[in-house]
Amino acid sequence: MESVRPDSPFRRSLETALHHALHHLESLHARRVAPSANLEELRSRLAAPLAAEGLPAEQVVSELARAVDGGLLGSGGGRFFAWVVGGALPAAVAADWLTSAWDQNAVLYATSPAAAVVEEVTGGWLKDVLGLPEHASFTMATGAQMAHVTCLAAARHALLEQRGWDVEQHGLYGAPSIQILSSSERHGSLERAARLLGLGRAQMISLSTDTHGRLDPPAFEQALAGSGSAPAIVWLQAGDINNGAYDSFETIIPIAHRHRAWVHVDGAIGLWAAASPRLRHLVAGVEQADSWVTDGHKWLNVPFDCGYGFVAHPEAHRASMSLRAPYLTQQTEAREPMDWTPEWSRRSRGFSSYAALRQLGRNGIAEMVDRCCLHAHSLATRIARIPGAEMLWEPVINQGLVRFLDPRPGASPEDHDRRTDEVIAAIVATGEAFFAGTTWRGRRAMRISVCNWITSGDDIDRAVNAVFGVLASARAVAL
Repeated sequence: MESVRPDSPFRRSLETALHHALHHLESLHARRVAPSANLEELRSRLAAPLAAEGLPAEQVVSELARAVDGGLLGSGGGRFFAWVVGGALPAAVAADWLTSAWDQNAVLYATSPAAAVVEEVTGGWLKDVLGLPEHASFTMATGAQMAHVTCLAAARHALLEQRGWDVEQHGLYGAPSIQILSSSERHGSLERAARLLGLGRAQMISLSTDTHGRLDPPAFEQALAGSGSAPAIVWLQAGDINNGAYDSFETIIPIAHRHRAWVHVDGAIGLWAAASPRLRHLVAGVEQADSWVTDGHKWLNVPFDCGYGFVAHPEAHRASMSLRAPYLTQQTEAREPMDWTPEWSRRSRGFSSYAALRQLGRNGIAEMVDRCCLHAHSLATRIARIPGAEMLWEPVINQGLVRFLDPRPGASPEDHDRRTDEVIAAIVATGEAFFAGTTWRGRRAMRISVCNWITSGDDIDRAVNAVFGVLASARAVAL
């Protein structure tokens, strides 16, 4: 390796960034999880007039770090349990820094041979770890949202091609309508994907679920049969955002295929259960689907932004995404990333994913998934035992739901909803833990999600104690 020039224009700014980055990461355990600076404070610090003359790079970095102090969530620490936000593994953070320094456009092999090959290798590792077909194609996108768009674009191509329609050539004007069948408890990213692809919300059919949050196979088959010969996409869940529910893939996927439907699996969180021998039964049969999505910046703990999509029909995937132009230099032997992704200029996400997988290894991934699930179960059950709290959903994986009850005699469901939101806000205000609310089956609840590699038993103790303190204070005021 060549020595770095002592007069490098990057040295001081990167050394300054290292100092501030380490201070942030190494103090997370001792700092508030919730931000302490409000909107006005942040605007007053950051919204200075843009000067005519520039500043030294290291000064800019230091002043930026100081200006955002108190405006950052402690989501990289072990006491953040909202919105299914993972942390970042040390190897992944370091590789992401190198990704910025290398500044490669991972659109073609020609624009970065190393980025293209690392992405190819990482995609193969991911399919292996997640138990997906070896022949499946894949994309690395900004997150599950754009991975969904990519997979559903492949589904749109395949379903319309079966009916003699070239959607890439003719668009959707006059094309057969595609119906989308899903659980009523689906994630909102389905609606956005349908809108972006011109499929439309009116074509989405919401099906009720059983008490475990799963689609009922007989009701599902009846609904699918009722759609007649119309092309259909079936959206299944591997880890519901609220309760971690899994549809019965072994039963539902064969039904869907008998009706020539495309089966897409939203596994943004829960597809990682395939990596755990203890939890693998939850995804039994999932490999029979036509496409799958999961996030890297959730349970794999790579920095934002990173999502993965996989398609069992590479020809449909490539036809929906690829492009040829005389100004593009494309290889016949190498995998060209732009053939599989909607992005053109794109970050080399493969580097951080590659580093995370290598740091953990197979056993490390399984252990991390299991540990997060055990922490989530401990957190939910311990909170539910505190007077004034109740369990709505005991975690099966890393997602749980608890609710806080209004102690007044004759309190209504609306009173319990209000009480739940008040308690969540009070817990967040302590700075000891961060939770968020949700509405599940008509009731407000506090959602518990654990997917950070760094979360420890001590973090769980601190969070439980924070909840206990808030509820104890509330009881004392009530008395």
